[in-house]
Amino acid sequence: MWDYSDKVKEHFFSPRNAGPVENANGVGDVGSISCGDALRLMLKVNPETEVIEAAGFQTFGCGSAIASSSALTEIITGMTLDDALKVSNQDIADYLDGLPPEKMHCSVMGREALQAAVANYRGEIWSDDHEEGALICKCFAVDAVLIEDTIRANGLRTVEDVTHYTKAGGGCAACHEGIEEILVKVLAEQGEAFDPSAPSKVAAASGRLTNIQRIRRIEMIIESLRPRLQMDHGDVELVDVEGRNIYVNMKGACAGCQMAATTLGGIQQQLTEELGEFVKVMPASARLAAEAGGL
Repeated sequence: MWDYSDKVKEHFFSPRNAGPVENANGVGDVGSISCGDALRLMLKVNPETEVIEAAGFQTFGCGSAIASSSALTEIITGMTLDDALKVSNQDIADYLDGLPPEKMHCSVMGREALQAAVANYRGEIWSDDHEEGALICKCFAVDAVLIEDTIRANGLRTVEDVTHYTKAGGGCAACHEGIEEILVKVLAEQGEAFDPSAPSKVAAASGRLTNIQRIRRIEMIIESLRPRLQMDHGDVELVDVEGRNIYVNMKGACAGCQMAATTLGGIQQQLTEELGEFVKVMPASARLAAEAGGL
C-alpha cells in the first residue's frame, strides 16, 4: 500500500473545486483515459487583472491524481496567471505534505494542465503534439521535452525516477534506452555523469524488500488483478520470479488472445508501480523457448 499523507487522503475523499466552473474562460486538457490518467482544468480569469477568480477540475485517475488536482485549484485561486505559472509540480506535492515517489507523475500532470489552461485563455497554441522523432514513450505518449524539463525540475537521476514522475517507460520498457540518453544529456549539462546503478528516489524513500517479501508482494499484486481477467473469462498464474523477470501463464480466454501482449503490459505496469522497481513480465513459454534454444 502507498504511504499517503493525511492531506492527500483529505483531498481525495473531500476534493475541493471538483466539477465545471461557470463562465470558465481558460480550459486545459492533458493526459488520456486510455493511458490511465486524464485531467481537465477550468479557470475563470478576470480579464482586467488576469487574476484567477475560480478554478475547477474533472479528473479520471487514481487518488493521487484527484488529490493533486484538488490541491492545484486551491493553490492557484487568487493568483495572477503569471504567478500561477510559477507553481511547480513539487509545490503541489509539498502542499499535500508529500506524494509517494511512484505517484509524482500526478503532480506533473497538474502542472501541464495549468500551462494548457493559461495558454487557452491567452489564445496561444499549447499542445502535447510531438515533433517527429521527439516521442520517447509510445505507450504513454511522453515526449523528450517533458522528460528533460521534469528531470531538471526535480533532480531526477535514474530511469525509474523518470517513470514515476512522467510514466514514460512504465509500459513495454522499449524506451528505457531513450530515457537514459536524455538523462546522460541533461546531467552532462549540469556537470554530472549518468550512473545506471544509482539508487532511485523510490528506493531511497521506501527501502528494498527482502526476496521473500518481494515474491509475496508479487503474488498479492497478481492475485488482485485476476478478478478483472476472470470477468472476461481469462486468468493469469504466477510461475516463477528470476530477478526482474516475472514469468506467468495466461489462462482461459487470455491464452492465445490477440490482446495478450497488452494484458501483459498492463500487469507489468502495475507491478512496476507497486514494487517501486522495473520488472519485465513474460509468458513462461518464452523462458522455455529460450532454454531450448540454448541447448
